Amino acid sequence: MNYDLALMALEGLQRSPLAVRTENGEVIIEAEAASFKELARLCLLLGGTQSSEDAFELTPGRYVDEVSPVLRLKLREE
Repeated sequence: MNYDLALMALEGLQRSPLAVRTENGEVIIEAEAASFKELARLCLLLGGTQSSEDAFELTPGRYVDEVSPVLRLKLREE
């Protein structure tokens, strides 16, 4: 994984955190356009790795807003 790109994406999310909530069995993620680009970058970085140990934990008050739950992006172990 390109850790420099990952750090850049995480820094972008720090400037404009995502809002994550659940409602009627749905997970809703709200954000500015730039934040969605950073989230997509993290997903692409995970998709390009072979290690199931790679993951991103987006913690409240840092990468997601204070009232959001933790958002974990992780490769599925097969």
